Order: sequence, then structure tokens, then C-alpha cells
Amino acid sequence: MLPRPQATRLMNSLVSVPSTKCPSISPLHGTFVCFKNSYRIHYNNAHHAKFLVCAFDALKLSHSTDYGLPIEEDRSENPVSDKAASRFRVEKLVGRIRVLPTKERSETINNWRQNGEFETVAEFNDLLMALLFVDDSKLALKLFDKMPSQGFKADSWTLSIVIRCHCKNKDFDAAERVLGYMLDNGLHLKFSTITVLIKSLSRSGRLQRALRVLEVVGGVGFKPMVKTYNCLLKGLCYVGRVEEAYEMLMTMKKGDLKPDMYSYTAVMDGFCKVGRSDEAVELLDEALEMGLTPDSVAFNTLFNGYCIEGRPLMGIGILKKMKERNCSPDYICYSTLLHGLLKWGHPRTALKIYEEMVGIGLQVEDKMMNSLVRGLCRISCKRKDFLEKALQVFKKMKYEDSVIEPSTYDVMIGTLCMGKKTDEASVNLQKMIRKGYAPRMTTFNGVIQALCSEGKVIEALSVLVVLNEGGRVPSRPCYNLLIDELNQHESLLGASNVYGAALKRGVLPSKTPLQ
Repeated sequence: MLPRPQATRLMNSLVSVPSTKCPSISPLHGTFVCFKNSYRIHYNNAHHAKFLVCAFDALKLSHSTDYGLPIEEDRSENPVSDKAASRFRVEKLVGRIRVLPTKERSETINNWRQNGEFETVAEFNDLLMALLFVDDSKLALKLFDKMPSQGFKADSWTLSIVIRCHCKNKDFDAAERVLGYMLDNGLHLKFSTITVLIKSLSRSGRLQRALRVLEVVGGVGFKPMVKTYNCLLKGLCYVGRVEEAYEMLMTMKKGDLKPDMYSYTAVMDGFCKVGRSDEAVELLDEALEMGLTPDSVAFNTLFNGYCIEGRPLMGIGILKKMKERNCSPDYICYSTLLHGLLKWGHPRTALKIYEEMVGIGLQVEDKMMNSLVRGLCRISCKRKDFLEKALQVFKKMKYEDSVIEPSTYDVMIGTLCMGKKTDEASVNLQKMIRKGYAPRMTTFNGVIQALCSEGKVIEALSVLVVLNEGGRVPSRPCYNLLIDELNQHESLLGASNVYGAALKRGVLPSKTPLQ
């Protein structure tokens, strides 16, 4: 327990908030206290320039002052002596609760209680924790309110779970009030619980409030770890205050609390999201000089940054550096890079990345394979070998029963026609129609023209028949191509029939049968 004068000074940062409800029976001691609305950590809208000074003042205070508040710095979460048994109970409860319909959970849990389950505070805490794991924090809070009526007195771990529940619900006022109660009553505070609150506030953009929590708990002996400041770094970058995040990182580097790889990754991500990926690479190099080992998340941050900036080719160098560091690129890294290359029109390089992915057994998303096929088709007019590459990917998609988009069929069929692969073009046109897709009119025109150029008039006429049977009106170019080809074959009757069919469909061809 804090000495009274020191506690008073520290708790001046906690201001009383008028209660909107009558005092309720506290689950803590079974006595009447204004628990739910008693405390709220006070914060002000200080100028942004003061943020770093305040943050590191809190850090210095935590290292230089020890007021004797029982803050537990171990990483274990449950104060029960048999933590393994507690974890097992929580896992088992999670499985039982998940299969329950949401509307029936409260009644079912009450039945469990009546049948002799949850007879101790520790077991009740396990139930609250299980509800938190299944994202039912509201029910957990309702059960917490009923603890006194069930003969339980909440302990410090109970309140730690309650803080987490309020953070889950984004009810930060309530979370701060519970923290204030624990501080005022000298209850054990869990290191990780404080970090959860700071992290939740930072992620929601409430940096001043996160800082105020850090200052208050720092003043009573809470010694932040690197991950505590990582929460603030992430929060600063989230709201676009990248320069302040960078300054905090540099200050950490000069101080006793050295940044870890996550610290660097958080600021790298901030730089990448504002179009400063080159500076993010410099930070990566700096982290390497410090002996830190970047993971795939750090490298993927750079891939994503260069993709956003429209410079995905820079990612090739990053991929090389990644391999040199013996950091194996994962699916997300490859997919991010491949997506950027396809988005910004680099199908040749994208093909190399695709082949590398397939070579190591990674599955490429259907959407990206569609984009790759279309990209390769568009450059095949300059290099015919890319038509074969596009066709290989296309056939692989069909073999694996991937979803082939209508636009991919259209582009592939058109490319096959230009590459004088008319038979394959006709087959794929038929498959496209059987799938229920409606080919573009230019696709029909391209197939008819390609067939006519090879003298395959009968096949070209069958395409026209398919078009008519589908309830669509062939375009004027369709009829013109066929009439012209039939004229060249001196098939006057055939040309006349096609011309007459066009007139019946309300189309006036510019080509006419030879007289």
C-alpha cells in the first residue's frame, strides 16, 4: 500500500467523475463503493511537441522511483499457483462456450454454476477469461457485476480481466476507472494488463490518454518494457505522426531501453504508409547494424510501401536482401510483391516471381493469376514467347479448376487469334459460353476474323450461329467479315444468306454479295 501523502499526490492525476448511478455493491469487498464511475485518469490535450518529453519523463520516473506498489512484472497472467491447470480450464471452457448459441450462453453458464462449477474465484476468473477469448466481453462484464450476489470477492486478476474486457469494448473510460481503483487500493497490477490498456488506447488514436496512463503507473513503480513503447510508436504512426515516432525511436536508441525489431518495423511501416519507403529501408539497415534480425513482417512492410508508391521493382532488391539475410520470404511477401508488379504493369518481372512461388510450392491467388495472364497477353504482341507463357498459366488455371474471370477469357482468346492459334481460340470461346459468360462482341469478331483469314469459313459461320443462338445480335463487322470471305470463295449463295440474315436482325452490312 502507498504511503498516504505519496498516494494523494499520485492520485491527483485521477479526477472524480460524478456518478450517474447509485453506488453499487463492489465485487471487490462486498461493500458499498462508487466503483463503476468513481475514477477516470485525467489527461489534457497537450501540444504534440510535448509528447516525447512526457513519455521519457515517465520512463525516467519509472526507473528512479519505487513507491512500493505491488506491480507484478512477471509475464504470467493468472495468480493461481497452478497456472498450467488454469490455462487448461480456460481452453476447455473456450471450446464449450463457442458451440453455444449466443442467446443461450448466459442461461447455460448459469446452469453450470448451479451444477457446482466455478466454486472459487480462480475458477470464476477462468470463466471470465474464456468469455474474453470468444469475444463475448459484454457477458463477462455482466457476470462480473453479479459476483457479490454469488458470494465471490473479486481479486486483482479479476479486475485485470475486467480492464481487458473494457478495452475490447473500447470503453476506455471504464477501463481507466478500474485501473484507478486498483491504484488507489494498492492492488496487484499485472504488467501485461497495463500494456494492453496502453496498446488499446494507442491503436484507437488516443495517444494523450495512453501517455497519461504511462505517466501515472510509471510514478508508482511500473517499469515499461520495450513493447510498451512499441505501442506508442505504433499509435503515433497510426495517426500520421511519423516524425515523432522516429524521434522516439532515436531517443530509445540512445537510452537504456534499446528498441527491438518490432520498434523499427513500426516506424518503417509509418514511413511506408506516407510514401517514404526509402527512409524505411535506411531504418532497416540501421536495425541490421544494431545486430537485430528482421523477420518477414519487416520486409513485407517495404514491399507494401514500394507497391503503394508505384515502385514495385524496388521490391526485387528487397527480396534479394531478404534472402541474403537467410530470411525466407513467406506467402504474404511474395503475394505483396507480385500484386505490386501486376498492378503497375510489370508482367515480365511478375512472371519470374510467379514461377519462383510455384517452384517452392506456394499457391497463387486466382485473382493474381488472372492479372498475370492478361498482362502476359498484352505484351505477347512484341514477344511471341510470352504467348506460350500466358497459355501455360491459363492451362494451369483450368487444370486446377481456378476461377477464370470473363475478361481473362476475352483477352486470352483475342491473343490466341493474333497468334494464329485459331483452334484453341474457338475451343476456349465455346468453354467460355458453356460457363455462362457472355464474351464481348470484339471477341466474337476476333475469332471470326482469325478463322476467315485461315480460310475456315464453315467454322466462322458456326461462331455466327452460336452468337445468334445466344440471343445476341451480331455486329456489322461480324457480317462484313463473313460476306467478304464468302465472296472471295465465290460462294454467292452463302454470302446472300448471311446478308439476308443480317437484314432480318436489323443490321445493314456495308459488304454485299457479289452479283
